[in-house]
Amino acid sequence: MKLEEMRKLSTTELNQEVLKTKGELFELRMKLASGTLRETHKINELRKQIAKLKTIIKEKENGGK
Repeated sequence: MKLEEMRKLSTTELNQEVLKTKGELFELRMKLASGTLRETHKINELRKQIAKLKTIIKEKENGGK
């Protein structure tokens, strides 16, 4: 999801997206622990996406963009 698309979502939709992404991150970490994960770069991508989503949520709460 692109940043422009994220900014168009409401706060509740953003929170749902954070929860969904955290679930995906959990799944990847379990695969990493079991040794079945080949694309380890996806963990960092998901962590960054969660950070972006949380930043946009804070901006909306503080009356930003």
